[in-house]
Amino acid sequence: MCAARPAVNTALFDWTGPLGLPDFTAFSDADFGPAFDMALASDLQDIEAIISHPEAPTVENTLKQLQLSGQALDRISSIFWMRAGAHTNDQIQAMEREIAPKMARHSSSIMMNPKLFARIDSLYEQRDLLGLDPETDRVLAETWKGFVRSGARLDEQGKARLADINERLAGLGARFGQNVLKDEAEWALFLESEDELAGLPDFVRDAMRGASEERGRPDAWAVTLSRSIIEPFLSFSENRTLREKAFRAWAARGENGGETDNVAIVAEMVALRTEKARLLGYGSFAAYKLDNTMAKTPKAVMDLLEPVWERAKARAGEEQAELQRLIAAEGRNHQVEPWDWRYYAEKLRNEKFSFDEAELKPYLQLEKIIDACFDVATRLFGVTFKERSGVPLWHPDVRVWQVFNPDGTERGVFLGDYFNRQSKRSGAWMSALRSQHRLDGEQKPIIYNVMNFAKPPKGEPALLSLDGARTLFHEFGHALHGLLSDVTWPAVSGTSVARDFVELPSQLYEHWLTTPAILEQFAIHYRTGQPMPKALLDKVIAAQTFNAGFNTVEFTASALVDMAFHAGDAPTSDPIAFEAEALKRLAMPEAIIMRHRTPHFTHVFSGDGYSAGYYSYMWSEVLDADAFKAFEETGDVFNAELAAKLKKHIYAAGGSRDPEDLYKAFRGRMPSPEAMIEKRGL
Repeated sequence: MCAARPAVNTALFDWTGPLGLPDFTAFSDADFGPAFDMALASDLQDIEAIISHPEAPTVENTLKQLQLSGQALDRISSIFWMRAGAHTNDQIQAMEREIAPKMARHSSSIMMNPKLFARIDSLYEQRDLLGLDPETDRVLAETWKGFVRSGARLDEQGKARLADINERLAGLGARFGQNVLKDEAEWALFLESEDELAGLPDFVRDAMRGASEERGRPDAWAVTLSRSIIEPFLSFSENRTLREKAFRAWAARGENGGETDNVAIVAEMVALRTEKARLLGYGSFAAYKLDNTMAKTPKAVMDLLEPVWERAKARAGEEQAELQRLIAAEGRNHQVEPWDWRYYAEKLRNEKFSFDEAELKPYLQLEKIIDACFDVATRLFGVTFKERSGVPLWHPDVRVWQVFNPDGTERGVFLGDYFNRQSKRSGAWMSALRSQHRLDGEQKPIIYNVMNFAKPPKGEPALLSLDGARTLFHEFGHALHGLLSDVTWPAVSGTSVARDFVELPSQLYEHWLTTPAILEQFAIHYRTGQPMPKALLDKVIAAQTFNAGFNTVEFTASALVDMAFHAGDAPTSDPIAFEAEALKRLAMPEAIIMRHRTPHFTHVFSGDGYSAGYYSYMWSEVLDADAFKAFEETGDVFNAELAAKLKKHIYAAGGSRDPEDLYKAFRGRMPSPEAMIEKRGL
């Protein structure tokens, strides 16, 4: 007798929770496997219905049905991948290693289906005769291009090999991310004496105590590899030996030998990506990835990065000389090492601007900065937010807000998951449980942000660094891109845009954080309730480009090494040696390392998202610096007329038009890099 097939829990795709959310109490981790099997089969049935349609292909019977296919799979996937990043466990990770390659194989079977592509190709060839509106025309063109870029025109042997590559890459990417998470979760440096804590402000000690308690050591203080702890520890700890120990562990994530080592994974991924690009007719993987971006070519990327790199190195050299002066003033004779930079930079900031992060942080309460994010959105776009309590979500820390249009109608739902925990991967991100579209009725967006701020002791407010506050604004800018989306087709909803355009709404939003109107209202001392003094506010604004050389070298080195891995025609068998050689050619300052070293560069190797694409942050920065300058030129950073154009052409338009056309519709022209270089203080 055959074993009975496990029952499928429909709660994973039939969402009956409050506010249109899934009911997170109605399913368990064990339910994902059977539900995925059902949803994958259902998706293939949807595809079969399209290709067996007896009538000639039309937008209605082919393109629309393709867009609406696999809805159960979309819903299950959105919950699962949220859990895999924000709140994982051994069972979820085992499922991730199984489902990632299975999903890649499934996608290949659809995108390489000759009968399905024939219908899309037929529509594409006659698109000029169909009288399509601009959005539908773009969706059709991008859909056709997506099939071609996925191997629809390859012969059977090529299709089979590409499907194998995609499946393998998906499995490797899942393992890469899990290895980094494990290295981060398992390493901790427990401190027990006042000597070891010397120099650390209360906010750092509180975060370390909380991390130690989470790890079963309530009697100690734990340095962890979470950025919200390791960076302030490196900035304030007077113990150079401990700084070095913590820094070396942070820099070595994914490169420690054993089962979590990512070096061999990177080598295989780079080789497979190169092979994939060649199969599809491109000279390199970078050429393949960039063909579908604003930059278009590796040369355009390098033309942006290389001049910035030279300026950044020069500025970093000046900064290093200043730090060396501070070291000598202490009677020490060692060179500036990577574990020294943040510590002496904090001292230098205090010397130059008479404030440091410890003085600033009491004014940056998480609650107030969330309120500031919402206030800017209300001022610019008229949307408002109302928090709802008692809604069960994936973790007790997660919060939910209803979002309303200016006329009081519901716009969507926003969720925030703000605190670091061992079950959450590092970094910060935005994603969607459900994206906006109108293809089969009005589907309202459900958007979430994930952060990794240190959780404060019970009863105490969470205090952010200025970088942390910027990160909150950045990710909320992405969230608004999803929440304000106003398109018909799912394929172009929200953040479904070119990779080097997607960072424009997020990076642009950061600018409003440090406007006087926002800091005066929301930078409130958590103990006294007093607003930030104007003298300190002025110092914060004056110091915005402090340490610009270091920050730009860190970032640009990562972007250049990403391009080196993917723009060449010969993959490497030794990624660490390749990284070192690439940095040597760039004359990388020895006192600075890449912001993301290769073995833990999850942007690039945990999936395909920013591979040959880490430059995108700087490409978008050229746009965001110019866009905010448009507001400054009016004399009102909340100029209503300009905000309306920004909403219409940037935040609401998604990928409904070419990104260059969208930017020109907002600004009237494309920018030069000068505003970005000026913003960075270079």
